[in-house]
Amino acid sequence: MTHLIAIGGSDAGISAALRARELDPATDVTVVVADEYPNFSICGIPYYFTGDVAPWQSLAHRTAADLEATGMNLRLNTFATSIDVAGQRLEVRTPDGSTEQIAYDELIVGTGALPSHAGITGLEQLTAADGVHVIHSMGDTFALDHDLTARQPQSAIIVGAGYVGLEMAEAFIARGMTVTQLQRGPEVLSTLDPELGSHVRAELESHGVEVVLNTTVAAGEKTAGGITVTGRRDGQPYSAIAELVLVVVGVRPNTELLERAGASLGAGRAVVVDEHMATGLPHVWSAGDGIITHHRLLGQTYLPLGTTSHKQGRIAGENALGGTARFAGSIGTQAVKVFDLVAGRTGLKQSEAEHAGLTAATVQSAADDHKRYYPGAHPIHFRITGDSTDGRLLGAQLVGRYGTEVSKRVDTYATAIYAGLTVAQLSELDLAYTPPLGSPWDAVQVAAQAWEAARRLSPISA
Repeated sequence: MTHLIAIGGSDAGISAALRARELDPATDVTVVVADEYPNFSICGIPYYFTGDVAPWQSLAHRTAADLEATGMNLRLNTFATSIDVAGQRLEVRTPDGSTEQIAYDELIVGTGALPSHAGITGLEQLTAADGVHVIHSMGDTFALDHDLTARQPQSAIIVGAGYVGLEMAEAFIARGMTVTQLQRGPEVLSTLDPELGSHVRAELESHGVEVVLNTTVAAGEKTAGGITVTGRRDGQPYSAIAELVLVVVGVRPNTELLERAGASLGAGRAVVVDEHMATGLPHVWSAGDGIITHHRLLGQTYLPLGTTSHKQGRIAGENALGGTARFAGSIGTQAVKVFDLVAGRTGLKQSEAEHAGLTAATVQSAADDHKRYYPGAHPIHFRITGDSTDGRLLGAQLVGRYGTEVSKRVDTYATAIYAGLTVAQLSELDLAYTPPLGSPWDAVQVAAQAWEAARRLSPISA
């Protein structure tokens, strides 16, 4: 009987364990979880704070009982401390503080990523008890929930305007708080070009969020009025104060365990794996936010996404049992709801394509989500990036009102990129049409045709 150990109770670790149990119910699967909340949706945490999801237990994809019913053994509140690769043993710290050695035949490491403070002096020394928070785990969730309930702060500073930062701005506004959102770059949601990010900023501001751009936060300290952050805005000194500070400036791969075991690091200091999720260490596999991403257009990069982690975990679980599954690669498909707006993207922006050495061109356009004569039509704003040499679709960015099916239309572009279609071939797709939901030429195709029209007037300006 094979004894498989999966480290990590989130997307990658649980997906690996479930796949192994699915393929061979005789496999002895143990999952080592650092806390007591396996298989919780970290992506759903902002919606707990908006009040859309309740109670917090609803965030569990599966309960511990559900997981154990598959035949896996959960070791909760158990922290993996070291790997003996030669001896095929994992050392763990148990809930009572003692250490234990667990033998394995195959080991899958899904330790994920850790929140970053981006080198902001002083904030790393402050805790949730001081009013400084990150939001990356259920422990973080409970700490923030307790702070909001106990102190009832009326003001918040959010450092960062990426996906989670924008979602949490909505959550704090829903709670009646005043929100200041600080963004290092020239526009919020830097995963989009500024031309579309500006629509997202306008949506934030229309709901009362104060958005401060081109601002670098250098330090934070606890003061009489709350937490004061200082830095520079447009090159000039800047400071702001609030009763609560949330830092959401990205994550860094949690690689310590594998690095000490001898694994190699690559892009973003993430662990290098091959397309089969093998680390190069015998009988050791890895998946999720702690490893490099094989990107279909960029090659090796670091792009932590929940969807990717699920896929990689499933592959690792299969291959640990002798399979030959391979990760087909990511193209960075993402979407976010910000109040009544939805933004999405897939593939490459112009700047990313050029950095990869591609001859790219981007065209911006807009098209209604459905026939205008049917009530409730809204425009979707597009930026389509294609290879100006061969016409191949490289990327798409979309922003539209909630209900315009932006995320599903992004999926159409993602599928086209996966299949290697040209921008022109999008017009050949047989897409659904009925006046309340679309048009004979769907908005996806109208945007593609705008790119093609500009290409005929070559050169296309970005």
